[in-house]
Amino acid sequence: MEVDELMEVSCLGPDKAWELFQKKVGERTLKIHADIPDLARQVAGKCSGLPLALNVIGETMSCESTVQEWRRAVDVLTLSAADFSGMKDEILPILKYSYDSLNGEVVKSCFLYCSTFPEDYLIDKERLVDYWICEGFIDESQSRERAINQVYEILGTLVRACLLVEGEMNNISYVTMHDVVRDMALWIASDLGKDKEIYIVQAGVDLRNMPDVKNWKGVKKMSLMRNNIERICGSPECAQLTTLFLQKNQSLLQLISLRYLDLSRTSLEQFHVGSQELTKLIHLNLESTRKLKSISGIANLSSLRTLGLEGSNKTLDVSLLKELQLVEYLENLTIEFSSGMVLEQLLSCHMLVKCIQKMGLNNLGESTRILTLPTMCVLRRLNVSGCRMGEIQIERTTPSFQNLSRIDICVCYRLKDLTWLVFAPNLVDLRVKYSNQLEEIINEEVAARVARGRVPFQKLRSLNLSHSPMLKSITTRKHKFYEGSFPRYFVVKAVLRRISEETRFVVIRLS
Repeated sequence: MEVDELMEVSCLGPDKAWELFQKKVGERTLKIHADIPDLARQVAGKCSGLPLALNVIGETMSCESTVQEWRRAVDVLTLSAADFSGMKDEILPILKYSYDSLNGEVVKSCFLYCSTFPEDYLIDKERLVDYWICEGFIDESQSRERAINQVYEILGTLVRACLLVEGEMNNISYVTMHDVVRDMALWIASDLGKDKEIYIVQAGVDLRNMPDVKNWKGVKKMSLMRNNIERICGSPECAQLTTLFLQKNQSLLQLISLRYLDLSRTSLEQFHVGSQELTKLIHLNLESTRKLKSISGIANLSSLRTLGLEGSNKTLDVSLLKELQLVEYLENLTIEFSSGMVLEQLLSCHMLVKCIQKMGLNNLGESTRILTLPTMCVLRRLNVSGCRMGEIQIERTTPSFQNLSRIDICVCYRLKDLTWLVFAPNLVDLRVKYSNQLEEIINEEVAARVARGRVPFQKLRSLNLSHSPMLKSITTRKHKFYEGSFPRYFVVKAVLRRISEETRFVVIRLS
């Protein structure tokens, strides 16, 4: 690609302009039909001698092989000149013809997205993969390799159209956008200048405050990167905002005084912390972030005490586990697992085990046939779902789940009993569903051997047992349920086929 020609800004005379345009269109295209050279001269004339327009439009027309397509180009460019006469930058309507000629809305959307970066910004191609997946331009269900291939295909189309320029620096492939092409993209994104608050791009313009926006509800993209914004004021309602770039606002990103950050139940997809950011943050809540895909830099939160990840889409993996082990002052942790290997590593780390308040185990496979839990004194809630273990054991030291108050077990087909619950003296709410092989909640023989006089379920207030057809008993004969054992609002929702009539009667009577 002739980068020097593309960056030229001075106007060319008619002969030089025609020479450049011919070079971009190509001799083969010009010779397809006798009428095309004359039409090509008319198209070149519409570019007003501007090298950028000659390059971009010439590249676009190099693919047009019929007289009809060339005539249409002349008509469109003529109408554009008339419709947008008086514009400060008359080249934009001319360049728009190249945009309109792009094949498909996805390619067009990807092109417009590149305008959210600052002028002359080197856009990392690999990073565009994540950006465009988040925007929905790229199918997130496909493999990473296929997504990368699709991004490179789109970028290749835009480079060949002279709408982007590609390069490489320090082994990183990038694309960049000519200033005028970027202006054209922002003009198109703003509905041809009619609504400049659809795309708010004020990147790298030394802003000190957030921009004054009249209609926050209409904002779709906002790029304020590379500024000096110190604070975000107010709580604007941004119903359509899908992209917000605030990186490299050093005063804002450090947020020296911020101690509590709650991003729970948001559509957050990535959370990354740099080495000098959020240094005084104590509480970070990312619970129920169902779209969260990546977390990095947690180890940089040097003051962090509480981290909530329960219900997020991001389960604990090896890299996040390593970062958590570096958080020196962590005291409270809510988290979920879907890997038996990672769970085993965490349970062997006493520093983290003593922090876990809520824990979810989801879809643990065959490798976790027996789950052995260490003493977890601060654990308040445990959720086990879709796991294949046949037994939950407790370490033989001095087991204690002193604060465990709620347990949810669902679709654990191989569990036979839950005798370990004798070590949860303050259990208030027990819910067991769709556990086809569950025969007993408390196994009498095992309890006699390990309970050491502990009486189970003394504080139980709610019991939900459903779709467990093999269940025969809830507790031992020695520790029967009896009237007065539970508050009046003790509730049972049971679909039990094998439980004794005596137990069924008492449970129903107390519910």
